[in-house]
Amino acid sequence: MSRYLLRRLSHTVLVIIGISVISFFFLHLSGDPVGLILPQDATREQIAALRQQMRLDDPIVLQYWHFATSALQGDLGRSIYTREPVLWLILERMPATLELAIAALLLSLVIAIPIGVLAAVKRGSWLDTISMSVALFGLSMPHFWLGIMFIMLFSVQLGWLPTSGRGTWAQLVMPSMALGISLIALFARLTRSAMLDVLGQDYVRTARAKGLGEGLVVGKHALRNALIPLVTVIGMEFGFLLGGAVIIETVFAWPGVGRLIVQSILDRDYPVVQAAVMLLAIVFVVVNLLVDLLYAWLDPNISYDRSGA
Repeated sequence: MSRYLLRRLSHTVLVIIGISVISFFFLHLSGDPVGLILPQDATREQIAALRQQMRLDDPIVLQYWHFATSALQGDLGRSIYTREPVLWLILERMPATLELAIAALLLSLVIAIPIGVLAAVKRGSWLDTISMSVALFGLSMPHFWLGIMFIMLFSVQLGWLPTSGRGTWAQLVMPSMALGISLIALFARLTRSAMLDVLGQDYVRTARAKGLGEGLVVGKHALRNALIPLVTVIGMEFGFLLGGAVIIETVFAWPGVGRLIVQSILDRDYPVVQAAVMLLAIVFVVVNLLVDLLYAWLDPNISYDRSGA
């Protein structure tokens, strides 16, 4: 296990470095922020002084080197507009993004897993047909469209829920639903497929032959093994939730990192965007590492040391 952890950690470092390089260079190709910061009547001397202060006159490779060495020391720079430390701006909004992503993930799992299990156990029945048809419909709905529809229905027409903001459970309902509905469809279909594979295995037939109840066979013997492929997708989708929350946070004025990134991109606030992308990437790779380690708990037969990983 120790060799596996060292290898994964080295891969994680390479991924983060690659993401920082790509995002840094692409952001700097998007335009010059000096024209947005200074007024239109700024003199050439003012423009030159600001460019020198921001080190924009340095070669782009040298600019990246300054950024990377500062980041290793915990300094991700300051916002071009507010002059606040970038790290504090992001950490201040990270709890809101994590709250939305976790709520959407839990909501989707609580609904999707029972639907997938029932559809597999009742394969070919009307319940199977209806649940998978609804799942396919939910999988095809864009997040932003669902968010707008929810606002029109539950806020404008019915007046049940607030349209935006954060602070109460009512303000969390619509964003988490809009973000999680497509995951419900994905997880339900995946759970059904995995359960169908497991229910045909010899150990499941043996458990039934011993006279164990159907609930015990499905819940203890089949579901635990069926969760292994689902756990892989959950880890990946959690990272995508952090990225997908950018749109939902904008639709619902949710004060998270995604909304901060959108505003910073419009303002060409390079330090904020660069640091936010890096921190979200770190969360993504850490979650996927934890998912890999969870395999050993779900299936004791998995051994990273014996496999040579």
